[in-house]
Amino acid sequence: MKNLLSRNIADYPDGIVLPVDKPYRWTSADLVRKIKWAACRHFGKKNLKVGHAGTLDPLATGILLVCIGPATRRAEELQASAKQYHAGVCFGAVTPSYDLEKPVDRICPLDGVTEESLRAALPSFVGEQMQVAPLFSAKSVDGVRAYETARRLLREARERGEAFDPGDVLQSSRINIYGLELLRFDEHFEAPEPVEAGQGNGRINVADVRGVPLKHALVQVDCSKGTYIRALARDLGEALGSGAFLGSLCRTRNGGYDISEALSLDEAMSLFSKP
Repeated sequence: MKNLLSRNIADYPDGIVLPVDKPYRWTSADLVRKIKWAACRHFGKKNLKVGHAGTLDPLATGILLVCIGPATRRAEELQASAKQYHAGVCFGAVTPSYDLEKPVDRICPLDGVTEESLRAALPSFVGEQMQVAPLFSAKSVDGVRAYETARRLLREARERGEAFDPGDVLQSSRINIYGLELLRFDEHFEAPEPVEAGQGNGRINVADVRGVPLKHALVQVDCSKGTYIRALARDLGEALGSGAFLGSLCRTRNGGYDISEALSLDEAMSLFSKP
């Protein structure tokens, strides 16, 4: 789908599903708002429904399915499909968010982290299991988003001069990991230069982990809806007697779409007429 869309939404009785490669440091809502603005103007509709099938964290990239018009009714069906990710797991430290949205708050030993020990541990994470989501997530706890509770707990911990402890705020959920494949293992990880909010695309800070001794693994994860890859990174670190966080994440398959089919944001915007 690379040509200009018809200007009549009625020409798309089932709606439109756009597989878009979400930009780094954009929220899923940021991307939907931008496409909704272009779609409403293009189709001449003020209240056109536009949504997405499955949130991606701000520091993740990859397939975000943007549903336009009647296709929004398929969002739940698409979201329920199996997913695939390429996850960059950094061993040797932990962060409150289990990714780089928050700075490192604890350094961990690396003695037990080797390619051999990781390969040996991966099979134990395959299959149906219970997983505790990251507290910095959009899960609802007693009507309150978990990340709102997390921000309060983190602020209070810093005021006391203590390490962040998520406690038992979230209950575990049943997930299924269909397959884990180690694609690469690096004994030494060279962290990229951090990006501050307001620089380039996106408004999310990226923590500076340069100088932190880390080992790195690129893991392919095939899993069910509801699986938190940040939580998987946390659990892999604990399994190896260390700590870990998610250094990078790309969703490579979702809702029957492969990353090779995903449009860049510019390509998606080019489907709509310019002002």
